[in-house]
Amino acid sequence: MDTQADLSPLGIIEALLFVSDAPVSLERIEAVLDGYSKAEVNRLLADLLEQYRQPDRGISLSEVAGGYRLTTKPEAAPWIQRLRGSKPARLSRAALETLALIAYKQPITKPEIVAVRGVMVDGVLKTLVERDLVRILGRKPEVGRPILYGTSRSFLEYFGFKDLSELPTLKEIEALAPNPAPERTNQGAAGKEASHEAVEHIEEAEGIVRPD
Repeated sequence: MDTQADLSPLGIIEALLFVSDAPVSLERIEAVLDGYSKAEVNRLLADLLEQYRQPDRGISLSEVAGGYRLTTKPEAAPWIQRLRGSKPARLSRAALETLALIAYKQPITKPEIVAVRGVMVDGVLKTLVERDLVRILGRKPEVGRPILYGTSRSFLEYFGFKDLSELPTLKEIEALAPNPAPERTNQGAAGKEASHEAVEHIEEAEGIVRPD
């Protein structure tokens, strides 16, 4: 029996997404299927997306970091934690606040981060770089040529963002705050207030559980 002939294009795409450790681009799927146009692959992905939208499914299809991947639904988290026997490691509050600041203010230097947060961030930055959530973008053309930091592709994958445009703007975050903070003349204090609001949105995204 020709098992390849028995598997539908939809099943092939599902298998590709299941085995991939990183999001699979539309172009890559098109190349693997061989013979299907980009429009046809888009239609197949739309069909698969509709299937996973059913409330009784534990898996969802997400478009993140320029590609597609399968993730478990947040509602399944309690059962996944029972299976694993422990909660997945999450970023510390300090790391999340620093990461939120970098995401919204990139490219940004370490002295600029310290000026806003008011604490040293050497250890936190080292952790974020080691986890590939933050990357070095270059050096700022000023005295001392400090290193410029920005978020990575892995940052988009980790939090499930299609691209940086999906981050809520600081104005949107301020609008969601129940009690708007009074105007401040100190930029460090204002930046810290904004980063605290921003980190709440990043924390929400971090709650998504992904398959190993």
